[in-house]
Amino acid sequence: MDNKFVVVDLETTGNSPKKGDRIIQIGAVVIENGKIIERYSSLVNPGKQIPVFIEELTGIDDEMVKDAPDFTEIAGQILHLLDGAFFVAHNVFFDLSFLQEELLKVGYEGFFGPVIDTVEMARILFPSADSYKLSDLAVREGLAHDRPHQADSDAEVTAELLLILLERIRAFPIVTIKSLSKLSSGLKSDLYMLFEDAITLKERSIEEIPEHIDIFRGIAMRKAGAPEEKETELPCYPITPELKVEMLQKAIPKYEPRQGQLQMMDDVYGAFEKGVHTMIEAGTGIGKTLAYLVPAAIFSRQHNKTVVVSTYTTQLQQQLLQKDVPILEDILGQRVKTALLKGRSHYINLARFEVSMIEEEDNYDTALTKMQILVWLTETETGDYDELNLSSGGMIYWNKIKNDHSVFMKTNHWQQKDFFLRARRASESADIIITNHAMLLSDLTADQPFIPQYDHVILDEAHQFEKAAGRYFGETLEYLSIRLLINQLGLYEQKQVFGKLEDLVGEKASQQTPYLHTFELNHLIALVHSETDALFKAASGLVKKSRTGKGPLNRVKCRLPKSGNNNGRDALYVVAERFSFMIRDIVEGLEQRLKAAEPLMPSLEKNELALLEEAALLAAELEGCRAKVRNLVLYPDPDYVTWIETDLRSNQNTTTIYGRPADVSPFLRDRFFCTKQCVILTSATLSVKNSFEFLKKELGMDSVHSVVKQIASPFDYGKQVQLFVPKDIPEIKSVSDEEYIASITEHIISIAEATKGRMLILFTSHDMLKKTYELIKESGMLDDYAMIAQGITAGSRSRLTRNFQKFDKAILFGTSSFWEGVDIPGEDLSCLIIVRLPFSPPDEPVTEAKCDQIRKRGGSPFSELSLPEAVLRFKQGFGRLVRTTSDRGIVVVFDRRLVTASYGRAFLESIPDVPVRKVSVQELTDSIEKWL
Repeated sequence: MDNKFVVVDLETTGNSPKKGDRIIQIGAVVIENGKIIERYSSLVNPGKQIPVFIEELTGIDDEMVKDAPDFTEIAGQILHLLDGAFFVAHNVFFDLSFLQEELLKVGYEGFFGPVIDTVEMARILFPSADSYKLSDLAVREGLAHDRPHQADSDAEVTAELLLILLERIRAFPIVTIKSLSKLSSGLKSDLYMLFEDAITLKERSIEEIPEHIDIFRGIAMRKAGAPEEKETELPCYPITPELKVEMLQKAIPKYEPRQGQLQMMDDVYGAFEKGVHTMIEAGTGIGKTLAYLVPAAIFSRQHNKTVVVSTYTTQLQQQLLQKDVPILEDILGQRVKTALLKGRSHYINLARFEVSMIEEEDNYDTALTKMQILVWLTETETGDYDELNLSSGGMIYWNKIKNDHSVFMKTNHWQQKDFFLRARRASESADIIITNHAMLLSDLTADQPFIPQYDHVILDEAHQFEKAAGRYFGETLEYLSIRLLINQLGLYEQKQVFGKLEDLVGEKASQQTPYLHTFELNHLIALVHSETDALFKAASGLVKKSRTGKGPLNRVKCRLPKSGNNNGRDALYVVAERFSFMIRDIVEGLEQRLKAAEPLMPSLEKNELALLEEAALLAAELEGCRAKVRNLVLYPDPDYVTWIETDLRSNQNTTTIYGRPADVSPFLRDRFFCTKQCVILTSATLSVKNSFEFLKKELGMDSVHSVVKQIASPFDYGKQVQLFVPKDIPEIKSVSDEEYIASITEHIISIAEATKGRMLILFTSHDMLKKTYELIKESGMLDDYAMIAQGITAGSRSRLTRNFQKFDKAILFGTSSFWEGVDIPGEDLSCLIIVRLPFSPPDEPVTEAKCDQIRKRGGSPFSELSLPEAVLRFKQGFGRLVRTTSDRGIVVVFDRRLVTASYGRAFLESIPDVPVRKVSVQELTDSIEKWL
């Protein structure tokens, strides 16, 4: 690997050299024989003004480049550096395109040597990285990166990253490198040269396989760890507060006793011992995770009973296992046997992956994903795809190799190494099983339950359990998902699954009676493309016809009428019936061919069996689509609420049909709460005005014996928080949305200037968020603030939150998911604005259906549903501000109904006792400046 690499980074006036953007700084680092031997850096006079946003990003202004050389003066030096070298950059084709354009302008031919993209390289060699931005990779690898967006600094960090990546390649077993090399010919950069060099180097000596690696059937994998033995010493529960504090202080440096945490430990342990369902509302900051894990582990060990802990998301599962369980073990002074369980499709099917490696691959995303998985298999102990950072194209490939019930590939080769079975075996002797609400619910309905027998459960984030049940028992029919299935099947002449299947068994299948001929099945597959378009066009048309007034055009919802020619309902019915018959015939045609293949199985090759497996899975998924059309459109369950969502600015490919039970409480009562000895439900938001009745009814617990507990937060909210309601904002119901947005925009600008940013603004609709964001941008009043907006700024919730914390003056705009689960402690967040009270829209389909049920039994939809739902959400939003005992800040609620409406007290009585002040905007900004 004695290659020469020149790592280049450019700062430019914009993104497009073709549109006249120019280089303003170049940095280059030369690597030979695995060492940095030279550095080059220069500012470049672009011959044009540097835009303000580039100046802010890079710190380079017009004055700095005024006397710098223009590119003509340094072009020769650059080419001399690049002579005989690999051109390396992070997102290489950006830098290379600029350089080539500049070289051509001054009369040089340009660079035509090999190129390496460290983004592509990092995606393959760091398959589990959260992000492939240079700054994030630098943090991951412990590289100093003090001056991002400075060419010399970025080039230096990229060079250091390249050396780490090259060393990683050398560390792989030769079998992995050969597989990577075989797949690398279709990559965008010339990584195949690096893999070939590594193979040559490896072949010169006898390879020593690392102890932790096992090579099986040509694939290198991390060896499974030895099964954990259960501790023989039984822990004792610490009865007194002093014993609890002593136990916790052993493991947690500078532990400060919290009365609420100690109380919750007793409540959880007592509930398990007595076998009684218990709801525990644990205020922010009491440390509820350890407050339930410690007694759960002790109870499990003392009684040899498995305790299942269920969280809302798989991310929270990982956090429990990686962060909280090690602390738990330190507290107890012994190992706690813990198993993590997720749904079957989370795990890789190694037999399918092995077969897929034989296939010739010309799809870029698939080739890159295969390479990621080859590397990942040398690292993973779980085989869980949540560890992988896959592209959307990579997820399509994952669906082909995920763990599922096999029909044709019943091989025992991989059984001992199967990650799904390994997870199942580990759970059988676990003290604590960590799972998620969706997995827990699916296990309740499974013919063969995946979670071993259990009677004791802790539901964390329990306020989400009803929603999780609604989603789990519901169904979703997406345009893009159906089109993807049909495209995977393909026409005969396209030689996708159907074409290959027909060539393999078509002749044998034609001897069956009845039989769908090749041309007939091919014709049906062609027709179902247009029929899918027609189905979702009719669904989208139904939304358009039912829409009244103006309102936002994005993600419009329309409840599906039960019967009658109601705004196009019958037109949708006709298309749905036609679609259903077509899918039925296609599935029958596929099943005829699969049946014909059964006698041939002993003589078929692995790739042929894999083809049968893929065809069987496609047939099952298509049949699933047909069942959804029947359940959602043709013959909907009377207890179901069905609706259509679409973006009216787009065509039918954004349309989705949904359905779910309006009321899941009977199922949860009969199949869950009545079958378990003790279920503990905990969250910071379970009560409304100190009553748990709303959630009890939602979950089916109103007729089940249970105990409720409220544990106050240790925070002194009276001293840490002030709540303001501006009195010069109009009543939300008395003006148009445009007038309301104009008013809150003025207030946001004034408040931001007083708080210097550090502000989270919570909206109930993305449309209002977008309009407010745009109005602030247009005003130019906050141009020196980083404005980060959900749905506008690219990135996940966690990435947007991280970006917000990087800037001194930042404003974060959020909807839905930002109302909970966002943790921004300290001075990064000093101001929380709630734009309006979080009532669900009355025409939101599930809310509307629940309201209908309440009316039928003579109840009040507002007091029994709308108000308590909004209060719980408000509590979640309020909880974003104070996360530690030293945090302090202000909450501003723009919605004056909080203090003017009679039901406003329900909100105020459900949050901690804080001063509430009605003020003008001037009084508000004065108070903020004094308070902060």
